Amino acid sequence: MAADSGLDLLAVAVVLVDRSGVVRRANPAAETTFDLSRRLLEGHAVRALFVQSARVDELLTDALAHNFAQRRLLMAVRRPLREPLPVLVIASAVHQDDIALVLELSDPRHQWRAGREQRRADVSEANRRLLRNLAHEIKNPLGGIRGAAQLLETELRTAEQREFTRVIISEADRLQSLLDRVLAPHRGPRVVDQMNIHEVCERVRAVILAEFPTGLRVVRDYDASVPNFRGDREQLIQALLNVVRNSAQALTEQIVQDDARIEIRTRIARQVTFARRHCRLALDLRVIDNGPGVPDEIRERAFDPLVSGREGGSGLGLALAQSYINENDGMIDFESEPGRTEFRILLPLDPPDGVSK
Repeated sequence: MAADSGLDLLAVAVVLVDRSGVVRRANPAAETTFDLSRRLLEGHAVRALFVQSARVDELLTDALAHNFAQRRLLMAVRRPLREPLPVLVIASAVHQDDIALVLELSDPRHQWRAGREQRRADVSEANRRLLRNLAHEIKNPLGGIRGAAQLLETELRTAEQREFTRVIISEADRLQSLLDRVLAPHRGPRVVDQMNIHEVCERVRAVILAEFPTGLRVVRDYDASVPNFRGDREQLIQALLNVVRNSAQALTEQIVQDDARIEIRTRIARQVTFARRHCRLALDLRVIDNGPGVPDEIRERAFDPLVSGREGGSGLGLALAQSYINENDGMIDFESEPGRTEFRILLPLDPPDGVSK
């Protein structure tokens, strides 16, 4: 009974198949996937549920012959009165009682998105490491240039001459500020504690409305059931602030027309796989704007340092946001089209192994 109730709680569709190829157990998620009730699924020949029935026969034969432990296949399930549904099937050969196969079925797009997010995160992290190394190399000579300009300024006699040194000092300070932002995520110890995401959202909302007092609405859509979780509050405030500010800065035309809108939405996501672990519960935080969309030419590099779609932008806001979110074991991605851009931040709500709630 305990095992059966555990299957029922899973978000992924699970089907248990016996040695004769008959479905002996199906969970509620499988009912949704196959568009059939459990009563109709159980006792049904598993091969008849899939478009690729011959591949199912082969799986069962190999499982009975102990030819594999686990396989991953792209297949399609038959559904009454509807088009076949593509699924990723993870087939596990088991030999317990009369059960020969356990089939887990999921949306293959989830796997593709997870892979894309991981590749993007890996590339962005490599770029950030390179940029941090360059920043360290630049900081020392930059300080020397600024100091030399200050000394030179004391020896210049005219205001016109001193204007040149002031430009040097001003530009050195600007570059210093830029380098400080590049190095910011890696300075000082992180402070991880219980936190409330809606307090973070409210803080960010207040800052953005102070920066953009007219022409912009920041709409809340919060799920009050989202629990507190462990995270670095200051890092996540800065990450969300960077994302929301990025959206606001893209809404120039809409702000002029008094039609700019950003929505901050929170939900609970279930059965989410992160790069480092699988979580039963995750925070699903979205920032949605009605701007022009992310330009096609930077879409794949939007989280890379120094990449910006805005004139005069530093290109560090989203890169730093991704860095902070990754440090909190989360991930960030976006979808964009003209009139709607949606950033999605996922953060684990389950405590890491060995950490009590």
